[in-house]
Amino acid sequence: MSDKPISKSRRDAVKVMLGTAAAIPMINLVGFGTARASAPANAVAADDPTAVALKYNQDATKSERVAAARPGAPAEEQHCATCQFMLADQGEGDWKGCSLFPGKLINVNGWCSSWTLKAG
Repeated sequence: MSDKPISKSRRDAVKVMLGTAAAIPMINLVGFGTARASAPANAVAADDPTAVALKYNQDATKSERVAAARPGAPAEEQHCATCQFMLADQGEGDWKGCSLFPGKLINVNGWCSSWTLKAG
């Protein structure tokens, strides 16, 4: 063991508190930033029967939208954010509701074979 006594001064306590306060934002930036990007618990899963039937993919660039493009817009512009079935008042951020997947959330950057251009 060390012969050095434990310092109990206020100055040392303040240093520890300031160091901890400075470390917390850094921990958020480094370790937990990727956790927020993950899909919510009620997101449509890739193996969902409706998703499989509609060829839904949460990333439109990885979907079959070019081969199965629907009329109304070029295939590159077809994604859930421009679809009439997306429910903008449900969900938050990149995850919104869809009338084709009741109670579940879809990614606004996704695509399915039922894509239909939003009116207006």
